[in-house]
Amino acid sequence: MSNDRHVPVMLQRCLDMLAPALERPGAVVVDCTLGLGGHSEALLKRFPEVRLVALDRDKEALRLAGERLSPYGERATLVHAVYDELPEVLDRLGIPGVDGVLFDLGVSSMQLDEADRGFAYAQDAPLDMRMDQSTGIGAAEVLNTYPPGELVRILRAYGEEKQAKRIVSAIVREREKEPFTTSARLVELIRDALPQAAKRTGGNPAKRTFQALRIEVNRELDSVEKAVPAAVKALAVGGRIAVLSYQSLEDRIVKQVFAAGAATTAPPGLPVVPEKYQPRLKLLTRGAELPTEEEVAENRRAAPARLRGAERIREDVL
Repeated sequence: MSNDRHVPVMLQRCLDMLAPALERPGAVVVDCTLGLGGHSEALLKRFPEVRLVALDRDKEALRLAGERLSPYGERATLVHAVYDELPEVLDRLGIPGVDGVLFDLGVSSMQLDEADRGFAYAQDAPLDMRMDQSTGIGAAEVLNTYPPGELVRILRAYGEEKQAKRIVSAIVREREKEPFTTSARLVELIRDALPQAAKRTGGNPAKRTFQALRIEVNRELDSVEKAVPAAVKALAVGGRIAVLSYQSLEDRIVKQVFAAGAATTAPPGLPVVPEKYQPRLKLLTRGAELPTEEEVAENRRAAPARLRGAERIREDVL
């Protein structure tokens, strides 16, 4: 098993970014993407007074992280939920507002490392890719049943795949002979379908298609679009949010939500900007922060990470 799965990405920077909010008495922090609990454990250790609420849609991740966090007893509340269900979770727990929120988006190391989950293109496995295996349809069903036009749209929009049409033509041709069930067959098909020039750049040629399928299967971008604004709304004044993204589509959503919160909404030309139009957020990062070279050398999965942070400076004024 890879050692990378034990190394939370940009951990020190995330802790430092959240620290001013979590050192307040009675602070509550939400880890919206618990995974194996690396970030959560570090939060509980660094801030001994903090209460943690941690969400994950993957039941196996919750079980493993639960064992890891058991020494912290009632300070940690683990919930089986997708992160866009944050408002309902807080409501159910009777928590009106929180002091810190952390998102570590994308696929957890555990999901990549467990071969039978079908996330990794480097090993043959059933084409599943569901983060919560108790619900929804897997990647094989998407490949075998979606109309060609819809598959092209997914590969272009979610995988930024320039060769989408060529790959989908090959998929449609092959699925008529025999439905797709495993990842190796799909990887081989993509290799055969792409022109030589396209195979020479950007790593494994199947990478973008696998990303696109994973995002579609788990409705990831829909969840991020709902979850990040909901998390900002849940923050108390002085509360802070840190978001780690691993691909440009997610990072763009986070950037837009933070930029909108940090901008005035006043009509142009007002001599004095009334309170209700004032920015609600202060940005804590200039653009997106990247991992250090040392961190990437230690943990290759940190390489594509982009970190953005913001602080809540005002209540919403109706």
